[in-house]
Amino acid sequence: MNQQATALRISLAEIAALTQVKRPVVSMWRSRSRTTSTPFPEPVRVIRGQQLFDAGEVGAWLESTRHGNNPQAAADMAAFARRDSARTDPEAAFAAQTALITLRRLTGGPLAGLDLDDLLDAADEADPDDEFLYSEIEALGRTAPEAAAHADQLVDAAYSPAAALEQLLGGRHRAGLRGQADTALAQPAVELAAGTAVELAAGNGTGRPVFVDSTPGGSDLLTAVLDRLPEDADPLILTRDGRDQASRTALRRLLVHGARRRPLAVSDGGQFAVGEPAVHVASYPPPGAPDLAAPDILADIENTVLQMDDSQRGVFMAPASVLTDALDDARAADVRSDLLRSGRVRAIVRLPAGLVPAKARQSLALWVLGPAHASVPIAERWTMVADLTDTPLTADAVQDLVGDLAVSLGTAGLIRSHAMRFARTVPTSRLLARRGALVRHAAARRDGPAAAEQAVRADRLLARLNDPAAAPAPLSVGVSLGHGTPNTEMVDVLLSQGHLRYVQGVRLAAGLPLADDGGARVLGPADLGRGAGQGRRGTAVRRIDRLVLAANHPNARLTEPGDVVFATVPTPAAAVDAGGGAVVEYPARVLRISGADPGGLMPELVAADINAAASKDWRHWALRLVPHAAARQLQHALGLLDQERGAAQLRLDRLTELTTLLRDGVSAGGLAVDATIDLT
Repeated sequence: MNQQATALRISLAEIAALTQVKRPVVSMWRSRSRTTSTPFPEPVRVIRGQQLFDAGEVGAWLESTRHGNNPQAAADMAAFARRDSARTDPEAAFAAQTALITLRRLTGGPLAGLDLDDLLDAADEADPDDEFLYSEIEALGRTAPEAAAHADQLVDAAYSPAAALEQLLGGRHRAGLRGQADTALAQPAVELAAGTAVELAAGNGTGRPVFVDSTPGGSDLLTAVLDRLPEDADPLILTRDGRDQASRTALRRLLVHGARRRPLAVSDGGQFAVGEPAVHVASYPPPGAPDLAAPDILADIENTVLQMDDSQRGVFMAPASVLTDALDDARAADVRSDLLRSGRVRAIVRLPAGLVPAKARQSLALWVLGPAHASVPIAERWTMVADLTDTPLTADAVQDLVGDLAVSLGTAGLIRSHAMRFARTVPTSRLLARRGALVRHAAARRDGPAAAEQAVRADRLLARLNDPAAAPAPLSVGVSLGHGTPNTEMVDVLLSQGHLRYVQGVRLAAGLPLADDGGARVLGPADLGRGAGQGRRGTAVRRIDRLVLAANHPNARLTEPGDVVFATVPTPAAAVDAGGGAVVEYPARVLRISGADPGGLMPELVAADINAAASKDWRHWALRLVPHAAARQLQHALGLLDQERGAAQLRLDRLTELTTLLRDGVSAGGLAVDATIDLT
C-alpha cells in the first residue's frame, strides 16, 4: 500500500463505491469479519456522525480478503478516499485537487517529491496572473506536498490528468459540491447539446471553429464539444473571465483537456461581445449560479442574442419551465416573446424528465439560435418544434434529433427535403399568439416508409422466405450413450496448473474517440452474454482506432481467438470472442485457455458455466472439463448447431419484419394482402 494512501480517510459509502457493492454489504463485511483472523478495520475518526476509516488499512483488508467486485481497489483508492481536511471543506479540497491535477498536466510530469516552494514556483510559472490555480495551491500551505502526492495517485489510477479530473467531477454529488452537483446534466443531454453545437459549427463554413460559453462555470458542454471534434479542428474556446471558483474550475477543466482558450469579458449586467463567427453553447442554470431564476436565464440568453450577428449560432439548454412551458412571471414571458419575435430562435425542443440527476422530476428544453430568415417576411417565418416529453433520449434518438436540428437553420426547401423523425415546423406567429406552452404535448406519431417501399420490401422478404435453398439441411450429428464421468475444476486451480491464463481488462481513458469502422472492437460488460462483439440486438458494435489505442494505452493487449471475455457486474456474464483482435474494457476481463495444454477446457463450456454462475467470486467458479477426443467431436457439433441457429435467427428476423410490414401497411391502407399467401 502506498504510504500516501495511509494519510487518507474513507467512509463506508465510499468503500461501497470503491468496491462496486451496495452500502449494506460493507456493513455485513464488518459484522461477519469481527470474529475472524482478518477483522474489518476500526474507524479512526467520526465527523458529524460519519465514521471514517484509514484508507491504507481498508486497502490492505480488501487485498487480503478479496471482497468486492473491484480487483483494482487498492490502485483506485485515491479516487474515492480523501484527506481529513477535504471533509471539513469539500469545496476547497476539490479546488485544490483539480488545481494540482491541472498543474501536473501543464508541467508534464509528476508532482511527488516537490516541496512547498517548488510547487508554488511551478504554479506561478503556469499561472502568473492567478487565473485558475495559484491561489488554490498556495492555500494548502504545508500540506501542499502531501496533496500533490495524492494528485499523482489520482492521475496514476485514472491513467491521465483529464480522466482523473473527470473522475473527481463524477463524484461531485457524493462530495457535496452543490453548485457542480445541482447543475450537472445526464450524459444524453450533454451528448445532444454538444452534438448539435458541433453540427452547427461544421455548417458555418468558417474553418477554425469557435465556441463560447458566457455563463459562470459552464464546462460540461464545452468539454463534450472538444471530445467530438476531429483532432485537426484546432478549436478556440471563449469562457467568462471570472475569478469566482466555478469559473476557475471550468478553466482548469478546459486546460486539462488541452483546450486553447481566450477570456471573454462579461459586464456586471451580463453584456459581452464576440465579434467573430462562433457557436454559443450553454446550460442553465450554470454551476456558478445554481439558483438563477427564469427571468435571469432568459435575460442572459437575450444578452447573447443582442450581440449575435448572422455568422453566429447558439445552443442553449435550460429547464422546460423556462424555455417551453407556460410562464407565470410576466417579465420572463415578455423577454421570451421578444426572443421569439427576433427570428433567431430557430428550433425549440422539449425533452423528457430525468436529465438532471439532482432534480430527477425536472424536464429540460433546448433552443437552437441562428440568423433570422432574412428573405422571409416576418409574418411567414417559421420555427422548428419537437416534443420528446415521452421519448427516452437513447443514443439513436439523440443522433436523429441532432440530424433534425442541424437543418433548422436551412431554407424551407432544405427542411422539406429532410426526413424529420421528431421535429416539425410551425409558423412563428402561432407561437407568439400562444399564452401558455410553446410546445404542446401530442401522442407519438407512427412514421413509416412509403407504401411502395413497403410493398417492395415485403416482396423481397417473401422471396427469401420461400427460397428452397433457405430450408434447413439435415444435421450431420449422431448421438449415443457415453461412458465418461462428470469432471469439474475451480478457476484458481486451473490458473495455477497453467490450463487457464487471466488477462486484465483495460481502463480506457475518458474521451477517447470511437471509430466508425476499421478499429478494434471494444468489449465491455454490456456486450457479454449475447455473443462477444456482436452487441445487443439493435445496438452498434463499439470500435476504437488502433493508433489511438496504442498512443493512450501502449500496454493494452488484444484478445485472441477463443478467449472467454467475462465480467462479474452487474451479474456474472461471459461470451467467447471467436475472432479475437478486440480490446476488453475493464471491468470486463479475459480467461484464456492454453493452446498447448487446455486441460479439458472448452471456450463454449467455460462461457456457459460463467453465465450460469450464482457467485461473483470468479476464482472459485467450477468449470466443466471434457476429454480431448470428446472435446474435438463436441466442438464440431457445436459449430454446426451455431450455423443452424444463425440461419434460424435470420429467418425469424425476416418473419418478424414481414409481420410488421403487413400489419402497418394494411392498417394504413397502403398494402393489400392476398389471402392465398403461404409462408410455409
